[in-house]
Amino acid sequence: MTLRDCLKLYFVMGTQNCDRSPARVLEEALSGGVTMFQFREKGVRCLKGKPMVELALELQHLCQKYSVPFIINDDVDLALSLNADGVHIGQEDESVGTVRKKLGDKILGISAHNVREAKLALDAGADYLGVGPMFQTTTKNDCRPVQGPRVIESMREAGIRLPIVGIGGIHYDNVHKVIEAGSDGVAVISAISKHPERTHTLFQGVQDSLLKSF
Repeated sequence: MTLRDCLKLYFVMGTQNCDRSPARVLEEALSGGVTMFQFREKGVRCLKGKPMVELALELQHLCQKYSVPFIINDDVDLALSLNADGVHIGQEDESVGTVRKKLGDKILGISAHNVREAKLALDAGADYLGVGPMFQTTTKNDCRPVQGPRVIESMREAGIRLPIVGIGGIHYDNVHKVIEAGSDGVAVISAISKHPERTHTLFQGVQDSLLKSF
């Protein structure tokens, strides 16, 4: 499976996003069609230290069971210690060049909010871009102003050919707008963490939208 294929339905989650066991939520999501997973343990009540590492390992084993890439948000040292498949970092995190040197050939995803950031990420060695927020979302308290799918269109028009995944407020009824703009897939948090039983329906929405965009 290529990286573009892995980005079709990218699930991002930590304990702060779940009403029940994260492992149960993730397994249901994986069985429903999730193609990549990012462990993002951030927030006021997030786990730290040994409990956080133990949860990361449990979720990593589930991803391995379903042959789905396991990505760590921001924490390069944790990713290396667990031999995770990669890391995703934001614009305010460690420099892309430094992270790339530490990771070697592991997957490196970068959050980008405009064409300039996308080009810088490309030059620094990013493997894919996380672009957003696409729509209004309450999941992240520190997110940037809503960009809308148009920002993905502008990146494609500027010649950015890196795999792109849209993120922010995405659900079944608007997923087609993100794919039509040129995204290779969608990254979601609450659309799956709160309703993992709907994962297959969302996956089918992505698949249908990708087929129509060709």
